[in-house]
Amino acid sequence: METTTDTQQSRTSNRDVASAAKAVLLAIGGAMMLADIALIFLWVPTEQVMGVAQRIFYFHVPLAWTGLLSTTVVFVSSIAYLWKGQRRWDALAHSSAELSVMLITLTLITGATWAKMAWGVWWTWVPRLTTTLILWLMYMGYLMLRAYAPTPSLAARYSAVMGIIAFIDVPIVYFSVDLWRGIHPGIVRLGAPSGSLDSDMLIALIFSVLTFTVLFTYVLWERVSLRSAEDAVQGMHITERTA
Repeated sequence: METTTDTQQSRTSNRDVASAAKAVLLAIGGAMMLADIALIFLWVPTEQVMGVAQRIFYFHVPLAWTGLLSTTVVFVSSIAYLWKGQRRWDALAHSSAELSVMLITLTLITGATWAKMAWGVWWTWVPRLTTTLILWLMYMGYLMLRAYAPTPSLAARYSAVMGIIAFIDVPIVYFSVDLWRGIHPGIVRLGAPSGSLDSDMLIALIFSVLTFTVLFTYVLWERVSLRSAEDAVQGMHITERTA
């Protein structure tokens, strides 16, 4: 009885620590986002050709970065699930796949908005856009595969395989502007030669990427926690039906 009580107290303490850590992370992410918006709209210089419209760049690039980061989480978690068979890895992969779809969707929307202002068209089949659309379709397929699998265990196994296969497109997306010539801007690299971003623009871009990464980490953590709670409730319902 004492052991059970100690275990319950330990779990409660761990939940309290996790909740406090998430609250701190959310506060940091919120403060960084406010500072980021101030940098983007009040501090960074206006681009000479596109003007104010160029500022969407500071949202588009971080969205693309966190979208690729989330697919990497799906890839690593899927491998871990097939290797270890632990439910927590499947929950992490599933949660990150949901965020992948959302982030890639926003990347495509902001990219199309920028393209309309820069190129005069909403969409053109350049390699970067085409491979990103393929990536979005693959992760939509991941979620559909989970939804229509006959059992939760098969859904986890099938989607893990899909998460590994879909990741093949990630490096293709990233290096597409180097592999194939196109009108899409090249990869922003630190220490690039003159003619790239202004130093103030680069600082704002790096801060935006860091801000979106912090918020991505918080949202993913919350989604995994919610999925764990959903699994616990589902397990209680199964127990009640079999009792």
